[in-house]
Amino acid sequence: MNLGLWGAGIGLCVGVGLLVVLARVRVIGRPQLSTRVLPYVRDLPQVGRTPTLRVASASPTSAAAGVFGPVLRGAADAVERVLGGATSVRRRLERAGIDKTVHDFRVEQVVWGLVAFSVSALLGVLATLRDPGSAVGTLILCLAALASGVIARDNWLSQQVKTRERRILAEFPTIAELLALSVAAGEGPVAALDRVCRRSGGELSRELGRVLAAVRTGEPVGAAFDRMAAQSGLPLVARFAEGIAVAVERGTPLADVLHAQAADVREAGRRELIESAARKEVLMMVPVVN
Repeated sequence: MNLGLWGAGIGLCVGVGLLVVLARVRVIGRPQLSTRVLPYVRDLPQVGRTPTLRVASASPTSAAAGVFGPVLRGAADAVERVLGGATSVRRRLERAGIDKTVHDFRVEQVVWGLVAFSVSALLGVLATLRDPGSAVGTLILCLAALASGVIARDNWLSQQVKTRERRILAEFPTIAELLALSVAAGEGPVAALDRVCRRSGGELSRELGRVLAAVRTGEPVGAAFDRMAAQSGLPLVARFAEGIAVAVERGTPLADVLHAQAADVREAGRRELIESAARKEVLMMVPVVN
């Protein structure tokens, strides 16, 4: 069989596969029953152990899971057994502000690995056509790419955590000063939180919005901030939440506590900037020399 017939066969298989995928994606894109019914039954009590209806996500990973669901779920379970660390992953997902379960994250890791595997396999096929003796090396390269894609998604999650925490630290002094001004003007902690959350839109304000939602559902202010301190991966934010909880419980002047917290964060930012400049002293001289 010549190369032309091989190419025609591969093209036919790829075309049929694309048609199947497109047909499945079109079915997934239709409004689901849960999307139409959920607004009318959201507040009804659950009977027995009936699971809560959830609106399907429109992300590419969710679409891939809908098309190749059983295979991806099995591969995600295998990744979980090999790598482990579900507690660490769950903790980092919370710190990154990503509303996903550990299993959903494992599915994303599998998708990243399959994409890397596909790219390396394509390059390997082209290399094999030129040199048929490199098939073993191509297989090893594909397996390495698969593992690299899985690990790369985990590293990207850690990078997302660091990026979000930097945004929180940059936003923290302003939020603390706004809270202090609101409290000094005579508003209570809940009213001050409401005002600040409505006037801002950063990562820290969303965290405070969750605290405000918990307080409005009946949770004490001190307990809500204690939970925020326990979940936070930043010592400064944890001290801020603990300080507010202590001030509310013991009657300490809250405005003074917030001003002191903002000053501490600004001082920590200045120290970090000085340390970063000291580590990159030679690189900072490059524009001057040029």
